[in-house]
Amino acid sequence: MADDIHADVCRNGFNVDLGSFVQTYGSTEVDASLLQIVLTGFLPPEDPRVVGTVAQIERTLMQDGLLLRYDNERSVDGVAGREGTFLVCSFWLADAYVLLGRADDAAKLFERLCGLCNDVGLLAEQYDPKGGRMLGNFPQAFSHIGIINTALNLHRSVCPALARTSSELKGV
Repeated sequence: MADDIHADVCRNGFNVDLGSFVQTYGSTEVDASLLQIVLTGFLPPEDPRVVGTVAQIERTLMQDGLLLRYDNERSVDGVAGREGTFLVCSFWLADAYVLLGRADDAAKLFERLCGLCNDVGLLAEQYDPKGGRMLGNFPQAFSHIGIINTALNLHRSVCPALARTSSELKGV
């Protein structure tokens, strides 16, 4: 069944004209959750569909260097107005950059995100780059999990010995 679902998503969830996976079958919109395609290993980072999806997400969801969850002005979600950038989604993008071999981009985005922490190191769910303020749930555990995951991914990308040791320990 898993193979059938995988094949269905690859067949119907990919928009050839955009060169990207899309938010829903038949759509032309993207969603930051599409980054999970590479982060979960659904497809490998070198797959051209992954590279195209990341590029489309960058083109359409980046706002002042941070990532929107999706374009809620073009998507029907029932929420009025524009949302802020979603911090966990921006961390996902940094993680995708690591997997795509774009460690410098990942490090720059990670540093930018860490710079948004308040005076006691906390992050909200969202950030308004234009207003320079945090929005949504505060503090937001997902944002803090993003810091931890991305820090580990960046560290492993520059320290292969640690990555090897960690994977070897799993077999113990």
